[in-house]
Amino acid sequence: MRELCGTAVDAALAAGAEYADARAILRRTQDIATKNGEVESIADGESEGIGVRVLVRGAWGFACDRRLSNSGANEAAARAAEFAQASASRTPRPVVLAPARAEQGEYRTPFQRDPIDVPLEEKIELLLRADASLRHADVTITQAAARASREQRAFRSSEGADVFQEFVECGAGLEVLATTDGAVQVRSYPSAHGGSSAQAGWEYVEGLALDEHGPRVAEEAAALLRADPCPQKVTTVVIDSEQMQLQVHESVGHPTELDRIYGTEAAYAGTSFLKPEDLGSLRYGSELMNITADSTTPLGLGTFGYDDEGVPARREPIVSAGILEGFLDSRETASLLGGEGGGGSMRADGWSRMPLVRMTNLHLEPGEGTLDDLIADVDDGILLGTNKSWSIDDKRLNFQFGTQVAWEIKKGKRGRLLRDATYMGVTPEFWGSLDALAGKEEWTMGGLTNCGKGQPGQSAHVSHGAPPARFRQVRVGIRS
Repeated sequence: MRELCGTAVDAALAAGAEYADARAILRRTQDIATKNGEVESIADGESEGIGVRVLVRGAWGFACDRRLSNSGANEAAARAAEFAQASASRTPRPVVLAPARAEQGEYRTPFQRDPIDVPLEEKIELLLRADASLRHADVTITQAAARASREQRAFRSSEGADVFQEFVECGAGLEVLATTDGAVQVRSYPSAHGGSSAQAGWEYVEGLALDEHGPRVAEEAAALLRADPCPQKVTTVVIDSEQMQLQVHESVGHPTELDRIYGTEAAYAGTSFLKPEDLGSLRYGSELMNITADSTTPLGLGTFGYDDEGVPARREPIVSAGILEGFLDSRETASLLGGEGGGGSMRADGWSRMPLVRMTNLHLEPGEGTLDDLIADVDDGILLGTNKSWSIDDKRLNFQFGTQVAWEIKKGKRGRLLRDATYMGVTPEFWGSLDALAGKEEWTMGGLTNCGKGQPGQSAHVSHGAPPARFRQVRVGIRS
């Protein structure tokens, strides 16, 4: 694969490219789902190919080929150069790449059990056992799912970068749907929308202990059917770690992607309320708000040795003490800021797509204390848990999130269960109301595989870590 990348780069240079890079990818994936005690689906597939990206007279060209062969590499390179030549006369601003070292190296996911090699029968037995743990008189639908993938990725550039990486991922989750008298409620574990994944071996799925959490998940779904609705008011909210992860993703991750800020990427509710000149000055939130992009985080789906431009992984601040201090960028967007050593956030979801600026692992750093400590300092409020829905405008300013479950807080104690909870806000105002964060012992990380961006669309795998957090003066309930 590395040699094929070299062949493609040489062919692109011979065709007139001033810069060229190539990615060869071999991927194996497996997805299994059960429903109501039966195996609903099994998908097992392989994909391989090579993608070539070139610059000709300041214009990008990209082409790919599903053949991992010399002819596939050469033909993809020739077509990429042709596309760039055709685009050069219509490119309003020639592309300039920020300087980067020509990295050479390897990265491999550490793991104990390769999830692809775990027998299918063992995976099915685990899911059926978990599915069975969800049985309840009020539960109509029980579901369990697991996924696994193994990917080899080689990269070479005309600047001398030469890297090879092997990624192993897996994950799983539970979900139930409870119904009675026309009411419907959903409850999930360990998170909504397919569960949680990590860059790890099958031991990660086993550690989720799905069947041990099943009875609680079913009981809570049933209890929600009879719970009172979340009231409409402005109040103090305590948001659990899982929902905070999505809050970080939608209201910090996407708006700090520098291609959205420059307006070159506007798909999937794109662009941003931020401006390049906000760097170092804009108050994003309270002084307790510290957001870090870290592509070195163990188990993170956004962890790698090198991004898809060959830039090495690193940890860097995005928001420090509430002030915007960094962007998620590429070598191209970093050059527009006049920076050197930029990039590190370029990722493509496969060999047939150009890399885009994407989140890696984006974390809300912890504070001190426990979830109970956050609740203890609330006289009247709402505890919100597990995402159910989200909506946010294309500038990433106005948002509304729904959660699967909520609890009333009265005089520092968790009280009655509440259903159909929502909260809303405006991004900087909301983060400005942050007044407490739980500590390291409450900080958890979840991984999602469906972060959409780009046209044609790409789905990135990203992870977020966050502790439970407390916000004052937040509107909850559906605004009438």
